[in-house]
Amino acid sequence: MTLRLRAPRRLVAVASAGALALSLAACGGTTKDSSDDSGSKAAAGGEKADPNAPLKKGLKIAFLPKQVNNPYETIVDNAGVAAAKEYGGSAKEVGPSDASASSQVSYINTLIQQRHDAILIAANDQNAVCGPLKQAMAKKIKVVAYDSDTAPECRNVFINQASSEEIGRSEVKLLADQIGGKGDIAILSATANATNQNTWIKYMQDELKKPEYSGMKLVKIAYGDDDDQKSFQQTQGLLQAYPNLKGIISPTTVGIAAAARYIDGSKYKGKVTLTGLGTPDQMRKFIKNGSVKSFELWDPKNLGYLASYAAAALASGQITGKQGETFKAGKLGDRTIGANGEVILGPPTVFDAKNIDQYHF
Repeated sequence: MTLRLRAPRRLVAVASAGALALSLAACGGTTKDSSDDSGSKAAAGGEKADPNAPLKKGLKIAFLPKQVNNPYETIVDNAGVAAAKEYGGSAKEVGPSDASASSQVSYINTLIQQRHDAILIAANDQNAVCGPLKQAMAKKIKVVAYDSDTAPECRNVFINQASSEEIGRSEVKLLADQIGGKGDIAILSATANATNQNTWIKYMQDELKKPEYSGMKLVKIAYGDDDDQKSFQQTQGLLQAYPNLKGIISPTTVGIAAAARYIDGSKYKGKVTLTGLGTPDQMRKFIKNGSVKSFELWDPKNLGYLASYAAAALASGQITGKQGETFKAGKLGDRTIGANGEVILGPPTVFDAKNIDQYHF
């Protein structure tokens, strides 16, 4: 979904657990200070890791996405389910059809009752899910946040698709490059409580304070709630309310696709620039017909794959979630837990007309 600009087409990976805490989050406040490891310590408790422990066979894990009808989340979860078969476990995807703050709570409670070995969650709200997740951890069920983080004390590790800071700042750079660094801009986000969205937006706002963006003005942050029709309508509303709008950043796969569809069929095509986070398959048409010039994203299959192996490593006792611990993530190789229990997948890719046909997901 996200995130590096014109010069280097591939972002520099921030191996130090710096941000994607964009994830993480999305910006509102889920970014953690890299020097603070209290969250992962709390999650790990008094457990000790045994890096030489074999992965247990027959592990039962469940993916709980923001919503089950989100195409991006489906790609992530399907890859995680397939990964479980590699290490002899079983996995499934369950979840709500809407992305409201409390919609995931009942599913967590059910998974606790079913005694899963690990719950993997892309949180709609970093705090709303904390109560039941803490209950799961108290029952020795491991908790892995992925894509969108929970509060750190409510999970063992967080699998971040990229550095949150890099994603947020790169989105601004990408748009600025396309509109010449001048004009009114807007952000079309998912839900107002989404951790990863808020974290990215926080870094976007900070990036816009730099002198080189003095000609750009953020006039509105709109929320499409990761709903296609609402995101479509929000795009329409932005363009009608702000006639001088030059660009839109939509750091959500649902939002960017809906916005691109609206722009493609409107008088704004070729006049208003859209970028953000999307998958190549959903955006290919809009890149080729000129509605969108470029956007970013990481490989969602690898995100689900990495999350699945992290859950297995936790449930097998190889790791506890503390900074510095390492585990093997199948074809992705050795991975190290960074500050605050965060594991970063790697740098995202910028997709445009020159390279989009090289990717299919």
